[in-house]
Amino acid sequence: MARHLTSNITSAYIEAANKLRPKSKKRKIVAYVESYDDIFFWRSVFSDFEDDETMFQVMLPSRKNLNRGKKTAMMNRLGESLGTCMIACVDADLDYLLQGHTPSSAKMLDNPYIVHTYTYAIENYLCYAPSLHDVCVMATLNDRNIFNFEEYLKQYSNIVYELFVWLIWLHRRGRFNDMPLTSFNNITAVEQLNVYKPVDALEQVRRNVNKKIAWLQRHVPEAKGKLGRLREELANLGVTPDNTYLFIQGHHLMENIVDAALTPVCTILRREREKDIKLLAHGNTQQMDNELSCYSHSQFLPSQMLRRNVLYKECETYQLLQAHIERVLDRKGNKEQTQQSKQESSL
Repeated sequence: MARHLTSNITSAYIEAANKLRPKSKKRKIVAYVESYDDIFFWRSVFSDFEDDETMFQVMLPSRKNLNRGKKTAMMNRLGESLGTCMIACVDADLDYLLQGHTPSSAKMLDNPYIVHTYTYAIENYLCYAPSLHDVCVMATLNDRNIFNFEEYLKQYSNIVYELFVWLIWLHRRGRFNDMPLTSFNNITAVEQLNVYKPVDALEQVRRNVNKKIAWLQRHVPEAKGKLGRLREELANLGVTPDNTYLFIQGHHLMENIVDAALTPVCTILRREREKDIKLLAHGNTQQMDNELSCYSHSQFLPSQMLRRNVLYKECETYQLLQAHIERVLDRKGNKEQTQQSKQESSL
């Protein structure tokens, strides 16, 4: 794939093509993403950076085949071709927090033209806690707030935080078998959540986490006294006990933690709205059926609304993502270059 792609198209090629355009044309930056789901997310990100001078085109990393994924977006030949006019946009996964301790992490962090999410994945942004009530409203058209998503994810984060620190410590040392990511996900999944009493399900997660931590303390005694330094480093990277959910695997977060609350909450809100319609119909069956049909056609699945959520831009990690894009654009440098060119032409 990379051979076909980079033999003809590189950042320098696109930059040269930009220079041949009339001055009224915008500078185009090609942004390669991992998969179809990523296209809408990165489009919403780059829309905030487009202006009279700059435009982005979000694309999959190959026009020649169906290869997708992070490795495809970061392949050697493509990585060598990246530059100010061609960038790769990927999920950070754990690579951001591993800070160069693995080849994949080093590759992602060393290349300034690989823009990553700073959370584990785009799904973590879609599950941004302050936005989840609005997702419910979009899905059900019912604005009654019956569940505190922010407190739910805050308590969940505090429960799994210490085990997450262990996960990063082990993976930085290549000890993946001591706690594979799948094992962490199984331990921290939320099961049988009652939205009226979520503490019960969260306490079960706490018991599972504490059991695993006790096992690690017995079987990995060399970690004693070393986790404190890692906690400080993770805090500098944005990880706190209150927001750990932003850094765990995105699909796990969406499917096994957020959806455990989102789907039942939306079901309750729909039933409430349908009950209101039936009461307001005052026995008029035809009017009631028409209104119920209209309401039914106006609803969307919670998962659909979650995938189209763009209400995460106040998230602190999103500010890091924006700053990264600003560095790629180097707008200050571009403005100075433009001003210098104008001065030279006037002479």
